Amino acid sequence: MGWTVEPEVPETLLHYSEDPSITLFTPHVPSTNPTTRPAVWTIDPPRAPLYWFPRHCPRVTIWANTSQQLEQLQTLMQTTAWRVQVAPIEWAERIRCCGLYEYRFDPSAFEPWPEAEGQWIATTPQTPISVVAVGDLMGRQASAGVELRLVDDLASIRKVVLDSNLPFSIVRHQSDRRPA
Repeated sequence: MGWTVEPEVPETLLHYSEDPSITLFTPHVPSTNPTTRPAVWTIDPPRAPLYWFPRHCPRVTIWANTSQQLEQLQTLMQTTAWRVQVAPIEWAERIRCCGLYEYRFDPSAFEPWPEAEGQWIATTPQTPISVVAVGDLMGRQASAGVELRLVDDLASIRKVVLDSNLPFSIVRHQSDRRPA
């Protein structure tokens, strides 16, 4: 799903990694999307919760950008949250123990990637401004008003999300993925 709102240049862009030692990000083609041009990939702060997971963790996320969407989301998902993130229950311990780091970038060299809301790309190497440990991923999601659900069957929630017409993200949705 592409952007459902007009992109606004944020004060900072973010990248998440379990490696705290990256000093230079060079453009690359993601193995999960081999038809895209090489880029350095970042996310804007409002959509950063999409990446508060271990790298290979399958997940489905649905959120609201408007009050009308929020009402629909809350009814559909039986929640009061503005964002619901769902991951397989077998990933619970890995999520709890993940050492994740947040890299911050100056947005001036980046442009919105039209294929996914919140994604920004640069085609030249980028040096991060800073890197900090994220800490407790489950606690961070709760503090941000994100509802995290751990389920046995990610496929059924994926169908609900795809049928909803709400903004969403589906990452590594293969049901055969297990924690490393």
